[in-house]
Amino acid sequence: MTALTKFQRLEATGLWRPDTEAQRREVIVSLGDATLTMTSTAGEVLAHWSLGAVTRANGTQLPAIYHPDSAPEETLELDEGETEMIQGLDRLLKAIDRRRPRPGKLRFLLSGAAVATLVGLAVFWLPDALERYATTVVPPVKRAEIGSRLLTEITRLTGQACMSNDAREPLRRFALRIQPTGSVVILPGGGFTSAHLPGKIILLNRKVVEDYDDPDVAAGFALAESTRAIATDPLGELLDSAGLMASLRLLTTGELPESALTAYAEHIMTTPPAPLSPASLLPAFAAAELRSSPYGYAVDGTGESTLPLIEADPRREEGSRMVLSDADWVRLQSICGS
Repeated sequence: MTALTKFQRLEATGLWRPDTEAQRREVIVSLGDATLTMTSTAGEVLAHWSLGAVTRANGTQLPAIYHPDSAPEETLELDEGETEMIQGLDRLLKAIDRRRPRPGKLRFLLSGAAVATLVGLAVFWLPDALERYATTVVPPVKRAEIGSRLLTEITRLTGQACMSNDAREPLRRFALRIQPTGSVVILPGGGFTSAHLPGKIILLNRKVVEDYDDPDVAAGFALAESTRAIATDPLGELLDSAGLMASLRLLTTGELPESALTAYAEHIMTTPPAPLSPASLLPAFAAAELRSSPYGYAVDGTGESTLPLIEADPRREEGSRMVLSDADWVRLQSICGS
């Protein structure tokens, strides 16, 4: 979507309805790299839609009506005054549609997978081999959709993602400081510190931004998750947890069972992230021009278990390239409210 940067990060006012029984509600609509976000006028995030799973229901008629593919009862209306948002959203949806596999190719792929299975899994003999294959054929748009669905499951455990009008831009700048694409989501609860999802989504617990005065700490946790995501494919981790049948279903239908997403959401919230060696972390901190010692002390207050990150801090002398201005950091620290 980089060719459509003119239409990225747009905002508009629309009418959102979660289901046919509910009244329409005025919301702020934010168009991001891979998601459409509906936020109340008070700053509460009400819904995240993956752009890869959004459909316009009424062609070129106005007001423009959109809904998720899997939930036509949930709608968003944009009136004719929101021309720029409608044009930007329609162009992004068309670009996504052009990148989808054509039906003939998809049928060929599914038929090949079925034949390979019927002849005794000659190619995919081991479950982990099948999982690895699945991660190679799932396109980025589908990964973003899976990540968005997984985030929805997680927010049922943690509460809706934190957002306020003042913190929206600081959060965007913070995310860009860590990785050029993707997003950072701050959650108000849950027994976790940081995590990552398919679609380049990084999750941070609110305590990571609220409990430390130095923004380098939150940036360090986000950078560590970005490094983990590069080292171990997030989709592969999900499929490894979900099992062989989930991989087969993803390959043959393009979908994952809801039960698999629910179980993995609980797993993320209750399982500490895999430790990263200083040999993998220190180059990442150096490349990001970020001090590693604040993160090291945040992970272990004594510094004993993270001594290499403290003693070999690549930016010990010159300090970090600025993560956020003081004013933006204060706004981000207040993103979850009181």
